[in-house]
Amino acid sequence: MSIVQAPNAIVMVRPWKFYSNPETAADNAFQQNSDQAPEKIALNARQEVDMMVATLESHGITVHLFDDYGDSDTPDSVFPNNWFSTHQGGHVALYSMFNPSRRRERRHDIIDLLKAKYRVQDVVDYSGLEWDNLFLEGTGVMVLDHLERVAYTAKSNRASDIILERFCTHFQFEPMAFDTADRTGTPIYHTNVMMSIGTKFAMLALKMISDPNRREEIKRRLQNSGRDIIDLDFDQIGNFAGNTLELTGKNGKVLVISQRGYDALRAGQIQQIEQHAEIVPISVPTIELAGGSVRCMMAGIHLTKRWTTST
Repeated sequence: MSIVQAPNAIVMVRPWKFYSNPETAADNAFQQNSDQAPEKIALNARQEVDMMVATLESHGITVHLFDDYGDSDTPDSVFPNNWFSTHQGGHVALYSMFNPSRRRERRHDIIDLLKAKYRVQDVVDYSGLEWDNLFLEGTGVMVLDHLERVAYTAKSNRASDIILERFCTHFQFEPMAFDTADRTGTPIYHTNVMMSIGTKFAMLALKMISDPNRREEIKRRLQNSGRDIIDLDFDQIGNFAGNTLELTGKNGKVLVISQRGYDALRAGQIQQIEQHAEIVPISVPTIELAGGSVRCMMAGIHLTKRWTTST
């Protein structure tokens, strides 16, 4: 069973000082505020993470869970997929983050665990480019087609063309960058809220790709790769229906989506997805206040497991 596109192991972070970060709100139209007490919001976020971990593990997915006890102010630490990614052949990338509070999320213990549990050949670190005001927020801004080796990237101040080219050269992807606009004309801040690529299907909002020629080119590329296209509308994207991740569980492929995202899908779209993967809806309404959903909470592990023998 191929797990190239859909890994069977992920990293997640349980936050202890979670809140909707005002520092990131300027270009994240998905964020919302809550009138609940901060302690209650943080508690709810932890409970949602724990429930999500239990659900994924029940489907046979390995979850490496780390706690963020909040020694430094990292309200978005629940979204680790933005600051690192892993790749076939034993490669790990560390990314430069647009907002200073998000730069504090990078931590050595997660990388050390990857080295201990999986075969890691090298770690490519782009974080120093923050000093040059160049940013590439990992698999938030890049939706990677690991099979066709394409990095689909919505243009934004969080997705530097320069680092994207460097990443694609180093990791052997083809960059496919495009302009986006939501219903109000606002660019999408992270590609993974409007697009998701599975092994046999892709979910995306074609209407959000501004250039009609580019839109048709991306649609054709995905179709030519043998994938079914599930075209999402503006309202579905606003409800995080595009922020999904396909994983490989003990019984095959599963699509992880938030309950809110699932509820926004139409019956025909659900049937289309279910031809290729079991849909696993998970309720994370508190986490979604911060402008991300379940896909952002999972950093997929595309590395070979390090088998150890005891003596």
